[in-house]
Amino acid sequence: MTTTDVTMAVGMDDAGPERLRRWRLVLGGDAADGTGQGLTGRDVAMDGALGALYGAGDRAAGLGASAPSVARWLGDIRRYFPSSVVQVMQRDAIDRLGLSALLLEPEMLEAVEADVHLVGTLLALNQAMPETTKETARAVVRKVVDELEARLATRTRAALTGALDRGARVSRPRHHDIDWNRTIAANLKHYLPEYGTVVPERLVGYGRASRSVRKEVILCVDQSGSMAPSVVYASVFGAVLASMRSIATRLVVFDTAVADLTDLLDDPVDVVFGTRLGGGTDINRALAYCQKQITRPADTVVVLISDLYEGGIRNEMLKRVAAMKASGVQFVALLALSDEGAPAYDREHAAALAALGVPAFACTPELFPEIMAAALEKRPLPVPDTA
Repeated sequence: MTTTDVTMAVGMDDAGPERLRRWRLVLGGDAADGTGQGLTGRDVAMDGALGALYGAGDRAAGLGASAPSVARWLGDIRRYFPSSVVQVMQRDAIDRLGLSALLLEPEMLEAVEADVHLVGTLLALNQAMPETTKETARAVVRKVVDELEARLATRTRAALTGALDRGARVSRPRHHDIDWNRTIAANLKHYLPEYGTVVPERLVGYGRASRSVRKEVILCVDQSGSMAPSVVYASVFGAVLASMRSIATRLVVFDTAVADLTDLLDDPVDVVFGTRLGGGTDINRALAYCQKQITRPADTVVVLISDLYEGGIRNEMLKRVAAMKASGVQFVALLALSDEGAPAYDREHAAALAALGVPAFACTPELFPEIMAAALEKRPLPVPDTA
């Protein structure tokens, strides 16, 4: 590629020095990069950090596999790139250069930029983690979990409290409890066309749900290796739900075995470290366990979070879902609970669930409170268009 080629690629009007500088950093400066652009100062260090990870041939070996060289590189990328880019580069380094083992060293954990994906990697390494590293690993996980909880807790509690409060209706509501949509619908016969308004003779309002009637929520989470971010988010949401007195929350994780982590919900970090990523998948066994925990079907929401690759008995799994729905349980199937979009999933099983009236879709953490509010109110779920 020549300089002219690069100019044409980026557009005639955009081929200024800054644009060529960026292309030079992207292309790596090999003989065929065609930019004709040199680097100086800070750009040289940035180019070195990028080349150590993404360079071809011998350049890729520049990062090495020793703790000191990786620690220096981690410090460099945090100095030269924004946090979101640092997290991507860290994940690429772990995947491309096989640096997972270095995360077992406390010095490495102290140097990395903590995010959900790093927590997932630590969970995968949990069984091999030496005692000297576990305290540092917990501190890293604590930082990520605290940030997620701060971001998600208020919205979740507000959405679910509103859903629970709307469980009863009253005919003499206070002003701030008036359900205007239902009030207008109930008084359409009193419409005054000359004024373009409705005169409400009967007010319909939101009541306060009885504290004696607690909703029950069971989070049933697949802990196979591909579900790591979902496990982290589910742990945080499980702890938030468990903090609400009006909801009885149970958290169940599974692979080919089933583990009930409900007793750990006081601390989502304990929940995260109570999971065991990897292994097979037996959704049927997990749902059988959840089914036994249901005492009041009409007041229960079961949320299955799984990519639906079933290693158990498929027909029994579907029969259990149908039986729970028939008993009055609100059943929700999420292919993922993360920011990564729809994962690979078993489309045949997803279609079979849809035929039972259970759409399966990927859910972002921001959408999850709305999904739960709709399930608690027994209204149609706000399924995203990309499902």
